[in-house]
Amino acid sequence: MDTIEQMLSMLLDGAVETLDISPHLQQLAVERYEEVGTWLAEHGEPDWRIYPQGSFRLGTVVRPSTRTGEYDIDLVCRVPRRKGNITQAQLKQLLGDMLHAYLRWKTRQGHTDGPKSCESRRRCWTLEYPDHGFHLDVLPTIPDIEHPPTGILLTDQNLREWQHSNPIGYADWFKRRCEQGRSLVEAKRHHNVADVPDWTVRSTLQRIVQVLKWHCMLRFANDPDNRPPSILITTLAARAYRGEQNLFTGTRAALDGMTSFIENRHGKWWVPNPAHEEENFTDKWNEYPERRLAFIAWHRGIVTVLDDLAGLQGKGLQVIASRMSESFSAGPVFNSVESYGDRMRHSRETGALRMTSTGLLTTTATTGPRVRDHHFYGEHPDPRR
Repeated sequence: MDTIEQMLSMLLDGAVETLDISPHLQQLAVERYEEVGTWLAEHGEPDWRIYPQGSFRLGTVVRPSTRTGEYDIDLVCRVPRRKGNITQAQLKQLLGDMLHAYLRWKTRQGHTDGPKSCESRRRCWTLEYPDHGFHLDVLPTIPDIEHPPTGILLTDQNLREWQHSNPIGYADWFKRRCEQGRSLVEAKRHHNVADVPDWTVRSTLQRIVQVLKWHCMLRFANDPDNRPPSILITTLAARAYRGEQNLFTGTRAALDGMTSFIENRHGKWWVPNPAHEEENFTDKWNEYPERRLAFIAWHRGIVTVLDDLAGLQGKGLQVIASRMSESFSAGPVFNSVESYGDRMRHSRETGALRMTSTGLLTTTATTGPRVRDHHFYGEHPDPRR
């Protein structure tokens, strides 16, 4: 490529592409989610609503490593009650009873494709699908009448007050941030499946978030309690994004700007939900100061990694890939190198590969000498010569 930034952009893009949730698993998760939602809608109270939130909705899923477990798919169950008419504990138990009834129904029907268990967590119920490599976290909520139309109130077994959120509003905000830059390839999402965006091609911002989440997941593989939340990384990166189309440049610029969006409000660290100012994505920093220090260390570490990679201009593809694999998983990186090589070979064969004035090979230059095709094992394109 012309520059180290272009090469690194392509290598990172090719690597995180292999970390996307596969179309088969995406479809399987959607089918399971639809079944759970349909069952709750038919057997629960009128106007119950189920919809996805988090990375599954945003198109920023990153395949978990063997050390970090399975895909985590987050769903919201909005029950049309008012907080004066139901307590957090009652709402949590109401949804839990319905999900356990669903589990018993699947068992009676003799279905083997259902969840294997339904477990209570701090804010949600978790349906486990170990045979498929994912689980569904179903979050009980009620409408937040003070923040219509999409604000919700969450339960939390460790907190007295209802917690605020707005996943639909957040997803709309993130989509607008994505549209600041063109897609890495000239294409966009084309339809929805039960409110799950079918991201056939990722935008640059989505890829930036995936790169950051990938590095963070690996760094905290053995320290999950202190791993910065995905929603925090996503929000800070999206706020800092300025429409860059080059993945490496955009990632590095986002890292430069991220920390400026961390506020200190009267002694409390605060990163507000852009769709709901009362939700603080760094609330745990105030309770566990070590988590803020872990974020700072991670941020400093990935900045150093990217700067070191940018300093490898002219060192060769294998050297760059080897250095990149030290901080990112080797498998996706070297898969990306193989794709890069295939692309360069194709460009050479079609006459699109040229040499710049500095001697670098490129598929983007419109001038410069064409690089002739290679013919190995003694072959030559003209047998008369």
